[in-house]
Amino acid sequence: MRARNLLLLALIVAGPAFADSSLPPQPLAYTQLPDPKQEMRAKELMETLRCLVCQGQSIADSDAEMAGNMRAEVRQRIAAGEAPDQIRSWLVQRYGDYVTYDPPWSWLTAPLWLMPFVLIAVGLFIARRSFGKEEAE
Repeated sequence: MRARNLLLLALIVAGPAFADSSLPPQPLAYTQLPDPKQEMRAKELMETLRCLVCQGQSIADSDAEMAGNMRAEVRQRIAAGEAPDQIRSWLVQRYGDYVTYDPPWSWLTAPLWLMPFVLIAVGLFIARRSFGKEEAE
């Protein structure tokens, strides 16, 4: 029984080690395009796209396998002559608005855009009430 529990614990602890695949990275995941202008456009686009695995990094900065695949896709499409806006639209269509750091205005993203103003208004209201009490005393 104890050996079985230790084996189960070892498998649970070792699970993350097997999370990444053993496949080699996409050809353009870590290789720049030969044309510097195309690579610059690809890099600018990659810096505006969020890694869906890391969520706090752009695909340009992330070492996640999925980010590498997305970098390769961006470079392939730029090399094929696609405009960055077309590539962004394709990625948004495939992965949703979350893939961009600048989601478009919609009823789903309205809380993201409006919440800073709501929080500032609440903070000003609380500050005014707090300071108003001190003046009255």
